[in-house]
Amino acid sequence: MTCEEAEVLLHALIDGELDAGHAREVEAHIAGCAHCAALMQEYQEIRQAMAESDVQYKAPLELRRRIEQALPQPQPQVQTNVQPLPNRRAVLRGFAMGSAVSAIAATGLVAIVLRNDDAQRIEAEMVSAHLRSLQAGHLTDVISTDQHTVKPWFNGKLDVSPPVIDLTAQGFTLIGGRLDYVDARAIGAVVYRRRQHVINLFVAQTANTERRAAQTATLQGFNIRRWSDRGLNYWAVSDLGADELAEFGEKFEGAMRANKEG
Repeated sequence: MTCEEAEVLLHALIDGELDAGHAREVEAHIAGCAHCAALMQEYQEIRQAMAESDVQYKAPLELRRRIEQALPQPQPQVQTNVQPLPNRRAVLRGFAMGSAVSAIAATGLVAIVLRNDDAQRIEAEMVSAHLRSLQAGHLTDVISTDQHTVKPWFNGKLDVSPPVIDLTAQGFTLIGGRLDYVDARAIGAVVYRRRQHVINLFVAQTANTERRAAQTATLQGFNIRRWSDRGLNYWAVSDLGADELAEFGEKFEGAMRANKEG
């Protein structure tokens, strides 16, 4: 285990959130690494200091009143007993739409249709998944800097195994992978680190095999770089600057193309 891998798991070890196998690995690393042992001691002292001090803060009642006053007031609704009758064309249109949606759902494509039409909601869920991963013990299910260890771990757990590329030489260290849940389905997340910044690369299967050029968005202070290629959708989420996240995406796509050509 490297220092980078151990540092990710120190808080989880302190909070008792690691399984026995990972706990033994981290403890064995700490026993032989003065740097990580010092970090462990520092984290324990911080935790003890917080436990012994009163750090809770209760907002004053006046603040609650001001917030409630600032909220928009509900508008009275005028109710009427007269309901317009749908014409025959509207009824037939609704029936046809319902039948089409049912047919699409039967083929398993309805999620893809909704996903393409609701990119912003999916991006918000990606950011939420990224934030969850930053909690102690949630970042990785498999910890390794070896792509030949991480990629096989996904086999049999998902409909499609996400590609895992070692970009350490390009400045983006592979640290592992995990299963996550986005849009009510399991999805693969390949985890990288750039200095102290975590990059979650979420990968999902799509029916569209055409390549879609990368686009970058910002949500809740996180940058999201999204692209599609060869039947897979990719979302790279991080607090890295947009330029460095773009560099990550370009390095990843370049390595993928090199692998295909090779």
